[in-house]
Amino acid sequence: MRQKILDGIKVLDLTNVLSGPFATLHLALLGAEVLKVENPRDGDLARKLGILPDLNRKLMGTSFLAQNANKKSITLNTKSAEGKELFKSLAKDADIVVENFRPGVMDRLGIGYGVLRTLNPRLIYCAISGFGQTGPDAFKPAYDQIIQGLSGEMAINGDDRLTPLRAGFPVCDTVGGLNAAFAVMAALFHRERTGEGQFIDVALLDSIMPLMGWVAANLLIGGQPPVVMGNDNFTAAPSGTFRTQDGFINIAANKQEQWEAVCDVLGAPELKTDPRFQERDTRKANRKELTPLLEERLVRRPTASWVEELNAKDVPSGEILDLERALRQPQVQHRGVLQTTEVPGLGPVEVFALTALFEKTPGNIETPPPALGQHNAEVFGRLGLSPSDQAELKAKGVI
Repeated sequence: MRQKILDGIKVLDLTNVLSGPFATLHLALLGAEVLKVENPRDGDLARKLGILPDLNRKLMGTSFLAQNANKKSITLNTKSAEGKELFKSLAKDADIVVENFRPGVMDRLGIGYGVLRTLNPRLIYCAISGFGQTGPDAFKPAYDQIIQGLSGEMAINGDDRLTPLRAGFPVCDTVGGLNAAFAVMAALFHRERTGEGQFIDVALLDSIMPLMGWVAANLLIGGQPPVVMGNDNFTAAPSGTFRTQDGFINIAANKQEQWEAVCDVLGAPELKTDPRFQERDTRKANRKELTPLLEERLVRRPTASWVEELNAKDVPSGEILDLERALRQPQVQHRGVLQTTEVPGLGPVEVFALTALFEKTPGNIETPPPALGQHNAEVFGRLGLSPSDQAELKAKGVI
């Protein structure tokens, strides 16, 4: 069996819904033992989120299935005295704690970083929240769409007919989770060199804003506010989405030689010497005049034929795929982006795998998303709790 990067690393995962579970999913895919600590009543809210009501009732909603493979589920009421002590016992030999509560919740429970670090100085504690642990907005409630709006991300989407416009998936939650996973890995590297654990404060608002680096740089350095351009790319022209005979095509002719190749492929060599389009910056300034001239030729043939010919001339181009076709395209299948796992009672389920392909330490889906409390006996048994002890705690609502 091949070694995993995080073999022997134990994670206590108190997160819910998306940002935190997405972070700990990556740790689990890299081989960490991720213990998902859930409330005994109904667990992670994502268990009831999804488009299939039957799965929601079974506490295995599609939103939960999407990001909880390779994890173990235990139930624990951390508001109870016994639950707090059990959590502290688990934390004594844990490497990482990840939570995405509002700031101060874990401290009020008596199991925040200040307490846990005295029990385990090597502990890495990652707190994910909407706005971070400090600052004037730290205690405000936040969901992905709220952060999309406050970050400026919604204001740069769309076009003059439809703006502001949210991204079609929870981009702030997802990026926040990736940022947290990156930060935890960096903290583990620091601990390897120093033996020190530490506290990590990840905010969704902080996490999304650097992704707008080029747009922000134009404002911060160039003094140019963003202009909503729909499917056009502000860095070059022609670079965007264009109509064809049977749909649309993306073309990104960002270099001068790519622009000239587009003219040749479309049979419009005269555009190369047109003063409106000769230089990169003049093409950008005159994109509204350029686009119909290109589409006049593009609508004569189907998308696939244009894609093939343009790519052959080293002009990046591609079809606009719906999600089903995107997931089933040969390149995605070749890369193993999706893997199938057998979920007891549900059958085979496709979920996303680790998308960084490691030569020596690959990560794969090895176990399906867990049922609520599925691993109670195993994990609490390690703490010395007998089956009768566990039955008593269950009866009291502790586990």
